[in-house]
Amino acid sequence: MVLKALMLVVFFGIMVGIGLYCRKNATNVDGFVLGGRAVGPWLTAFAYGTSYFSAVVFVGYAGQFGWKYGIAATWAGIGNALIGSLLAWAVLGRRTRIMSQHLSSATMPEFFGKRFGSKALKIAASAIIFIFLIPYTASLYNGLSRLFGMAFNIDYSICVVVMAILTGIYVIAGGYMATAINDFIQGIIMIFGICAVIVAVLKSQGGFLAALDGLSQVSDPATSASPGIFNSFFGPDPVNLLGVVILTSLGTWGLPQMVQKFYAIKSESAINKGMIISTIFAFIVAGGCYFLGGFGRLFTEVVGVTEAGTPIGGFDAVVPAMLSGLPDILLAVVVILVLSASMSTLSSLVLASSSTLTLDFLKDNIVKDMDEKKQVKVMRGLIVVFIAISVVLAIVQYRSNVTFIAQLMGVSWGALAGAFLAPFLYGLYWKRTTQAGCWVSFIFSTVVMIANIFVRSSFPALLQSPINAGAFCMLAGLVIVPVVSIVTQAPDKALVDDAFSCYNKKVLVKQTEALGDAE
Repeated sequence: MVLKALMLVVFFGIMVGIGLYCRKNATNVDGFVLGGRAVGPWLTAFAYGTSYFSAVVFVGYAGQFGWKYGIAATWAGIGNALIGSLLAWAVLGRRTRIMSQHLSSATMPEFFGKRFGSKALKIAASAIIFIFLIPYTASLYNGLSRLFGMAFNIDYSICVVVMAILTGIYVIAGGYMATAINDFIQGIIMIFGICAVIVAVLKSQGGFLAALDGLSQVSDPATSASPGIFNSFFGPDPVNLLGVVILTSLGTWGLPQMVQKFYAIKSESAINKGMIISTIFAFIVAGGCYFLGGFGRLFTEVVGVTEAGTPIGGFDAVVPAMLSGLPDILLAVVVILVLSASMSTLSSLVLASSSTLTLDFLKDNIVKDMDEKKQVKVMRGLIVVFIAISVVLAIVQYRSNVTFIAQLMGVSWGALAGAFLAPFLYGLYWKRTTQAGCWVSFIFSTVVMIANIFVRSSFPALLQSPINAGAFCMLAGLVIVPVVSIVTQAPDKALVDDAFSCYNKKVLVKQTEALGDAE
């Protein structure tokens, strides 16, 4: 217990120390929100990866999808690496960085407002972010309760409050730069932690081949009559598995806290390096999490199974049950791993929420005269507010099992990515994209995902799952935006030409030698 407590104290001390050290970089809006747009490839890549993979993935998704799909759940991690990281950086990275700087936009709503010349569009985007990011933020604490209870026997509420306060300190003090540096350290912990856990868990089952053989003996009549289905290539339900891959991979393209990482990167060469680093990180962390979860059914004696064939205590109980037999030192590493995953994502979310609400909603709309110093002060205050709200939601849900909050957390990813992905992507590449196309995408995805909470039973069977509904919204947006844009009035040519001029800047160079065309 002393060793585990000491490791936690050192971890928290480093996080807070970095936050205080980075105060000098957070004196103005550009420094506080984007680190002065001078963040290198390693920090940006790790900030992207650690914001991507939280405790929700390690404890919740790995347990849930590993139980449902077996070893085939690893496809979700592969999709996260190839689509959510490699392709996202290749398609969005450079153009986002160039156009966002050209338009002087620090947030996604500000990008929409300036790219499409619509203040209303900017306000609507900020409202969607505010509504759906807060519940998503609250979900980050869910993975901590069982692990902390198992490792320290500490009350869940205390864990949540301590984590939130310490995260708040370094984000408020150092802004984006402190978050990026801490994300780098937390990312290293996540890489070594997940590798150590996989080795230990497989060793407890006699090794990799023995674990696979054990999984081949597992059958579940409610899922499939075929034995060995859980160690098959595509698992028992490839259609719903594809929905998981699409939502968790393509979704990053439209999430404001993810896209904002591209705003801050330093140079074009840094984007190419960051793309490779981020992809490798995702292969190890996401691939490792889902791969580990795929062996969850080997631990049915520990976790217990209901008559319906689901784990006793829900899917969140699967991964903690798998880890319960680990040595104390490794259990301490796991706790710090999950803390790292949660704190990195929490810091990214509250920074995105506070900057969006300040720059896109309060500034010039509610508060007319807001200088840079006041903007930074308001953002710091809102970080406190957002963290407090997320803590209250997390504790209320834990103590009273309020299903509404849990459902809203489940649809928030789909609503945000479904609303923003297509308008943002087409806005970077296609001059004909219109305000109307953006509005229809915003409205369609938010309405569908909110309806999925209240009238889920009325949806087609395939779309009753919030995951499939979110994936459907993202894919539908890719069709809706161009179709609506084509049939509506073309955008102002001068506005569009100005936005796209950043990709075609003329460069004058000295001609060292000149030869005429005539012989």
